[in-house]
Amino acid sequence: MASYFYSDKLSSTRLISRKLTLEDIKPWTAFFEDAESVEFIPSFGMMTAEERSIHWIERQLARYKEASYGLQALIDKNTNQFVGQCGLLKQDVNGITEIEVGYHILKTFRGNGFATEAARMFINFAFENNQTHSVVSIIDLNNLKSQRVADKNSLLREKQINWSGMNVFIYRINKSDWNFNNQNL
Repeated sequence: MASYFYSDKLSSTRLISRKLTLEDIKPWTAFFEDAESVEFIPSFGMMTAEERSIHWIERQLARYKEASYGLQALIDKNTNQFVGQCGLLKQDVNGITEIEVGYHILKTFRGNGFATEAARMFINFAFENNQTHSVVSIIDLNNLKSQRVADKNSLLREKQINWSGMNVFIYRINKSDWNFNNQNL
C-alpha cells in the first residue's frame, strides 16, 4: 500500500470534510448531551458532555499528528452547518491493524442519509489513494442504525468479537469488491 496520506476537503454530493479544530469542542458537546448519540460510545471515565467533547476532539487532533488518520468535521455544502464527523481510524482488532471508517451524526441531522454518504466518501478516499486493501466498521451488536449504514455501503458482516470491552460486529469491504460495486452503481 501507499505511504500514509490523509486529506481533508473531501467532497460528496452534499458534504465537505475538514479537519477538526479546538473550536469544534462547543458544537460537538451537543453530541454528548444526547443519550441516543452516546448509547454505544464509552464514557472514558468522564462525566460531563463538555469533558467528553474535549477528550474526543483532542484525540482526533492527536491522531492527525500520529499519522493514525482521525475523524473529520462534516459540513453541509448548502447550509455550511456542522452535521457530524466521519473519517478513517487506525484500529487494533485482535492484534491486526485495520483501517476503520467511523461516522457520527448530530441528532438534528440524522435520517437524511448523511452517515451513508460520508462513510462512502471516506471509503472511496481510502481505496482511490491506495491506503488499504480493506476497510472495516466496528459496530456494537445493538447499533442497528450503524449496521444499516455499513450494509448500504456494501460492507459485509464478517464476525462478532469482543473489542475494547464491547461486543461488536466487524463489517468489511475489500478493495476488489469496492471496485466491482463502483462499476455497477
